[in-house]
Amino acid sequence: MASFDQMDLSSVNAFPVLADSTISQTILGFHSSVFSNSVSKKKPGKFDDVRSNGWLDAMQSSSPPRKKMVKDIAIELASDDTDVVYYSWMLKYPSALKSFHHIVNRAHKKKIVIFLDYDGTLSPIVDDPNRAFMSIDMHTAVKGVAKYFPTAIISGRSCDKVYELVGLTEISYAGSHGMDIIFPAKDTISINHTNYIRSTHKQGKKVNLFQPAREFIPVINEVFRILVEVTKDIPGAFVENHKFCTSVHYRNVDEKSWPIIAQRVHDVLKDYPRLILTHGRKVLEIRPLIDWDKGKAVEFLLESLGLSNINDVLPIYIGDDRTDEDAFKVLREGNRGYGILVSSVPKESKAFFSLRDTFEVKEFLKSLVKWKEQMSATDK
Repeated sequence: MASFDQMDLSSVNAFPVLADSTISQTILGFHSSVFSNSVSKKKPGKFDDVRSNGWLDAMQSSSPPRKKMVKDIAIELASDDTDVVYYSWMLKYPSALKSFHHIVNRAHKKKIVIFLDYDGTLSPIVDDPNRAFMSIDMHTAVKGVAKYFPTAIISGRSCDKVYELVGLTEISYAGSHGMDIIFPAKDTISINHTNYIRSTHKQGKKVNLFQPAREFIPVINEVFRILVEVTKDIPGAFVENHKFCTSVHYRNVDEKSWPIIAQRVHDVLKDYPRLILTHGRKVLEIRPLIDWDKGKAVEFLLESLGLSNINDVLPIYIGDDRTDEDAFKVLREGNRGYGILVSSVPKESKAFFSLRDTFEVKEFLKSLVKWKEQMSATDK
């Protein structure tokens, strides 16, 4: 499958794709060097900047402490007792496996739609993001789910990278936290949005593209180059360009250097008021300041595929990251569907259910396939 950037757009009617069409290049924070290869080094600011704005606290929170606190009991438990804490937490976020029959019972006479994060959900979190591969069994489980249910993967990675890792043509992909969406044109029932592109893939496949932050591509490229330059002397730092956002990974950086990497990112973003920073699991993510996130991507895909009627559809979103909370929130509001948080440690969430790890995600997906096959056999 060719890169999504290589699609032929010359013969289609391309609509404006920026959510706020009044935003100009001047307020996007473009520098005069945006189309050059030059990068600038800035004098590091004081660490007080990143301490006062809470960045360091957020970075620390992405690394679970060795001791956990049982909320409302006010006793501290040693790390050996983490299972006790986890099972107490599960009273609020029951296992989606143990609650499976409850979930599918609600799906009676409804169409289930599956949304999946990638890292930490379909593949384990690894030190090298380029080696975050799904297991063969997980790939089979996702392929099986996609056979019976509309399925989409919504990731912080670029669409190209997610497709490279997953390799299934029958599903939809939303990269860059939903800012780069591609889905088969043949599956489209209803699109009320005007800011999307109908295109033809190089292989002749009809697809739809939706890129609400398209005009930010030059500034994201520039910031990526600068961040690579200002972090190159920090051992373990790794910067990725996801087309519509860029990520600074510090998973392999010594914790003593976290204030340094946070301050350098902070200093770069001072000159880009139309970009914001969000925190993932040991990653700092720089994104366009637009009203768009994974929750908006879920709503867009449901509407575009004609699956937004709450009486006919049960969306299920499985994810492990803070950015997935936007999707959990959308499904919780109005009791539209179920968010399932993947976590081996207790944390607050907008999800309804939980799964402990990628193994349990695989088992849940396999259970959905088995249930659907049994239902189909009964209906015959």
